Amino acid sequence: MTVASTIDSQIAVDREHVWHPYSAMHGGQSVYHVDSASGVYLHLSDGRKLLDGMSSWWCTIHGYNHPQLNRAVEQQLRRMAHVMFGGLTHAPAITLVEKLVALSPEALQSVFISDSGSVAVEVAMKMAIQYWNARGKVAKQKFATLRNGYHGDTLGAMSVCDPVTGMHSLFNSILTQQYFVERPRTRFGEPFDDSDIESLEQVLQQNHRHIAALIFEPVVQGAGGMYFYAADYLKHARALCDRYEVLMIADEIATGFGRSGKLFACEHAEISPDIMCVGKALTGGYMSLAATLASGEVSDSIDRGNPGVFMHGPTFMANPLACSVANASIELLIESNWQARVAQIERQLRESLSSCVDLPQVDEVRCLGAIGVVEMRKPVDMPKITQQFVDAGVWVRPFGRLVYLMPAYVITDEELDRLCQSVIDVIRLQRD
Repeated sequence: MTVASTIDSQIAVDREHVWHPYSAMHGGQSVYHVDSASGVYLHLSDGRKLLDGMSSWWCTIHGYNHPQLNRAVEQQLRRMAHVMFGGLTHAPAITLVEKLVALSPEALQSVFISDSGSVAVEVAMKMAIQYWNARGKVAKQKFATLRNGYHGDTLGAMSVCDPVTGMHSLFNSILTQQYFVERPRTRFGEPFDDSDIESLEQVLQQNHRHIAALIFEPVVQGAGGMYFYAADYLKHARALCDRYEVLMIADEIATGFGRSGKLFACEHAEISPDIMCVGKALTGGYMSLAATLASGEVSDSIDRGNPGVFMHGPTFMANPLACSVANASIELLIESNWQARVAQIERQLRESLSSCVDLPQVDEVRCLGAIGVVEMRKPVDMPKITQQFVDAGVWVRPFGRLVYLMPAYVITDEELDRLCQSVIDVIRLQRD
């Protein structure tokens, strides 16, 4: 059997049996068969090479097939691929927890390692509810959250995603009804408008007896709209949470590990949440892994309450392979001059994409850290525009009205120039 026919057979099986994310089972959408990946390139099975602008949904910050990360997986594989974490522990998990505690805001001292970002959010929500239950405030079962936010696709996480503009309105009748507050109108870098905090203050003032925590994406709202808002909002929110006895949960799954220009986006406001979720870039895109970090106050209170343990335990929690590559990824990041590189990526994105503002199809261009967003006036035809990007030799996957880039930090200036030029060229092809 030839290679071509083998690939054709695989594609046929894919079309018949494989259900891709946010896709119809038999919708006829195109998928592109990847044979390998290296650096910032995807190598398709038909011989084409695509410059990746997505970092595989924002996680491959060091690029693909990195020798240091490969070595971490290979070395750990010789010892053990997995062991249950109930009643057992191992060096990769202990080292990872030590690194996370050292790097994260000072108050966060307790780390629960899970297997995906959505689960990290579920864990954070359960922590908040169990914390207040342990303190005798059993009515605090709900959450406040910003409109246009996105926190994952599992049931608890879906309940704190925007019920109107989000992707989960179909499930509204079975989701817990949470308290939604207006997101701040003040953009990142602009002088803060105090009126932006009024919606949150009103909700907390009226409902704090029932609210366990405020959950939000600090500074950058990701899949809910790629929106960058003023860091000062977080300072005001922190003060309100303290005043009304509401925990603060920072969802740093997309923003953690340098994406916004700070190691964690909370650092833009110099605040410490009570609970923080990390994932995506945690392993450099090698394996699924996430973590929920909590303050000592949260974990100690849960310990003292009934039943005296935290009620969660994924089978693949703290998988040794994933923890090992996460340790290598964090070391690789911290030992690099990542701040300067992300700052240069931001400057280049801002300079290159600014010309899109003059196009009639474009509503706005915004950039922060290693994130560049071109917001269109109308939703894009995703299959069509994705094909146009592939024809241009790049991998960019827009959604809604957003054409955006989140490249790996190791991308060169020349590669980023090419990526930005492809975005400009493809956007010019879009017509009403």
